[in-house]
Amino acid sequence: MSLNNPLANVLSFIQNYEKLGKKELLTKDNSKVIKKILSIMQTEGYLGGYEEVEDEKGNLLKINLLGLINKTNVIRPQFQVKVSDFEKFEKRFLPAKDFGIIIISTNKGLMTHKEAKEKNLGGKLFAYCY
Repeated sequence: MSLNNPLANVLSFIQNYEKLGKKELLTKDNSKVIKKILSIMQTEGYLGGYEEVEDEKGNLLKINLLGLINKTNVIRPQFQVKVSDFEKFEKRFLPAKDFGIIIISTNKGLMTHKEAKEKNLGGKLFAYCY
């Protein structure tokens, strides 16, 4: 079975392991985008951290879970968003105002929707977490 979206797989594993009460997750999916999204989630306080673990077949990502994530997922299709449209997508993907984050790909890199509002940047929606 082939997996089409590695980011969706990692976020799905994180959500499932959180529901099971596990504290640690090992995954083979480790790209720059996944690491950047995990670091954003770590700075926002949803994850404990992550590190690369050497393996004979390839590097693994070891993710420490805190048990604070209710839901996380990718956003498909990746909607193009202007700064004025953030409110509409916050209502669609987040349960309440100022609760959770939407991760956005801008021309300045990946960031949360709050940072994009402050910097007055639009971009494409990538994932959400609350």
